[in-house]
Amino acid sequence: MSNYRHHIGSGGYCGIEVRDMHPRISQNFTYVSSCVKYMIFMLNFIFWLFGGLLLAIGLYAFKDKWESTGSVRLESFYDVILNISLVLMIAGVVVFVVSFAGCLGALRENTCLLKFYSMCLLLFFLMEMAIAIMGFVFPQNMNSFLEDTFTDKIIHSYRDDPDLQNFIDFAQQEFKCCGLSNAGYQDWSKNEYFNCSSPSVEKCGVPYSCCINATDISSGLVNIMCGYEVQAHSVAAASKRIWTSGCIEIVRVWAERNLYAIAGIALGIALIQLFVIYLAKTLEGQIDLQKSRWSA
Repeated sequence: MSNYRHHIGSGGYCGIEVRDMHPRISQNFTYVSSCVKYMIFMLNFIFWLFGGLLLAIGLYAFKDKWESTGSVRLESFYDVILNISLVLMIAGVVVFVVSFAGCLGALRENTCLLKFYSMCLLLFFLMEMAIAIMGFVFPQNMNSFLEDTFTDKIIHSYRDDPDLQNFIDFAQQEFKCCGLSNAGYQDWSKNEYFNCSSPSVEKCGVPYSCCINATDISSGLVNIMCGYEVQAHSVAAASKRIWTSGCIEIVRVWAERNLYAIAGIALGIALIQLFVIYLAKTLEGQIDLQKSRWSA
């Protein structure tokens, strides 16, 4: 909007003075919000450190396993996903790279890095939603898939991978279960050490982590022989010494009992991810506006 004023000079000249009523944008003005920029930077800096920590732990565990066993078997996809140290390393690299892109993209106002970052977050979000929907809508199908896909591989690898062995023992003790599938403790007959035809002293047995009372109260020591010969007993007889149900079914029942808590946590994580994606896209738009101003 302009304001017109008539001006008559001393020589009789009549002119018009035009004044621009639009306030001019300061040269120091920027469309990029410092709050959004540094919020994205700080969030991703924390995850960048976390990714580095995961990677360091995975490398240390892999090195320790290599030194103790002399080799690491990586012959199939299952060998990779059942190798906990490798899973930690892969997860650490993914978190490290994605969060670094978010950090650098926000700090340097680089739209290419921010686009890569927001697309990665969107991909993670969609994968999580797909897994959650499959788990809640088709629980029995998910159970069958896990049993058919992983039971034999995990049981066979129990003695071959110390990290996997420790993880299985921890899960069986925490969830009070034995084996993975609906066969329960009989799953351990598929392991070459616990098979009833094995020459091992552990034949027809199960790991000590299946035992109801694995720790001797008086001495405080773990009785690793508490599960010997239980596969030869009926379920009723075996249940006096060990947990007899498979872990997949026990975990499914536990998830159903804690459905609202799990759904609340999942919803919270999803909302946080969507909020961070929104921040990244907002910052992208602000950077584009600033660039268009500079090019005008």
